[in-house]
Amino acid sequence: MADGGYTWWYLDALSDDGRHGLTVIAFIGSVFSPYYAWARRRSPQAAPALAHCAVNVALYSPGGHHWTMTERGATQVQRDARTLCIGPSTLTWHDGVLTVQVDEVTAPWPRRVRGRIRLVPQARCTQSYALDAAGRHHWSPIAPAARVEAEFEQPGQRWSGPGYLDSNRGSVPLEADFERWDWSRCALPGDRAAVLYDVTARDGAQRSLALAFDAKGCAEPFDPPPRVALPASAWRVARGTRCDTGGNVQVLRTLEDGPFYARSMLRTQLLGESAHAVHESLSLQRFVQPVVQAMLPFRMPRRAG
Repeated sequence: MADGGYTWWYLDALSDDGRHGLTVIAFIGSVFSPYYAWARRRSPQAAPALAHCAVNVALYSPGGHHWTMTERGATQVQRDARTLCIGPSTLTWHDGVLTVQVDEVTAPWPRRVRGRIRLVPQARCTQSYALDAAGRHHWSPIAPAARVEAEFEQPGQRWSGPGYLDSNRGSVPLEADFERWDWSRCALPGDRAAVLYDVTARDGAQRSLALAFDAKGCAEPFDPPPRVALPASAWRVARGTRCDTGGNVQVLRTLEDGPFYARSMLRTQLLGESAHAVHESLSLQRFVQPVVQAMLPFRMPRRAG
């Protein structure tokens, strides 16, 4: 991977009863790291991605919200064809199942988050899609439909439900090419799924992806339905999505609300189906602001050694 580049793996899941949810993002070259951004500004040609890795874990439950993202250096990273270890947390593929062993601490108030997540793909996809005209950023929907089992010692919880797994990679930082994006995925009946990506480049060019996945993971593009504006987050991050003509979209819950990023749960209508969607809005314009960069270390501590 070139200096200044990145790869991340993103997993999300919601419990069958709707009471719990989680996301796990494993970063090599943490795109939202202030330390990585500072290193790139000092020397764009000498900012190794492996020196800025993290496992971000977010748990959403009636008992509270747990969020971790501790950055670690290259000496705390081990990887091979099946396993990625970043600090005390590990992701492993074995017999077609992804197991994530989590052992992290929240910030700024320290609480242990320790447990195991198993993701069993119901649909597998091997395709990759460019998000920009130059082909410097790619998205791969590895398991657009999956079942997830979550079992945590701390905080104590155990549940299962539908999930999702994808990966993004790029040879340059996100903010080099993008101004903002909206992304969402929803599970549909019959182990199907749909994903929407709306990207705005720094030059104002817009790119949309609308993909429907069948039970085998085969992707079929469809015409993006009309754009729908959503209420801005509490941090005034603009949010938007797409919905069937005549359908309704509702923000059921804002899961994450930060100065440049919002993650939400929506009720929407897509491809003629009513569905719940996990949605994110990202503002790279906000991310690069000095005041935002100065705030990030409080939520993203670094342990290099």
